[in-house]
Amino acid sequence: MDEQLKKVDHTALVINQLTVIVLNMLAFILDQPWLALFVGLALLAGTIIGKPGFAFLYRFIFKPLGIAKPHVLADNPEPHQFAQGFGSVVMLTGAAFLSGGFDIAGWGLVWLVIALAALNVFAGFCVGCFVYYWLTRLKAPGFSKSPPEGAYPGRRPKGADDES
Repeated sequence: MDEQLKKVDHTALVINQLTVIVLNMLAFILDQPWLALFVGLALLAGTIIGKPGFAFLYRFIFKPLGIAKPHVLADNPEPHQFAQGFGSVVMLTGAAFLSGGFDIAGWGLVWLVIALAALNVFAGFCVGCFVYYWLTRLKAPGFSKSPPEGAYPGRRPKGADDES
């Protein structure tokens, strides 16, 4: 297995997840399925380019204004990208259900994403990352990274900030 860790800014991940939570809650409260579709497309785009879907908010607003500071850790970006990609599939499926008039199923999937993002932000546990690492353990094709040394699968790795 390739154990070469990269620098991952966990603040960018948290801002992404908080944005997902807020936009999805607004979509539900305002009954705007197009907003749920937008979130799903942003997550898909982020997965394709290998960055958090709402990284631009962190990079151009929160970080320059000093609202959020980098928290860079030695980590594997692949589990986070997998989690975001899986989130995009769930969101896009939810948006499809909503457009087809299956509101309970559609909003249920949107709320599932809200709950999983909240679990990650507030408890530090990423279900998508956990699944990625278990797929690695099961030797599934395309899954090759192990958790950083001393990190439980799905939990944020321990480490000093590296703001460079």
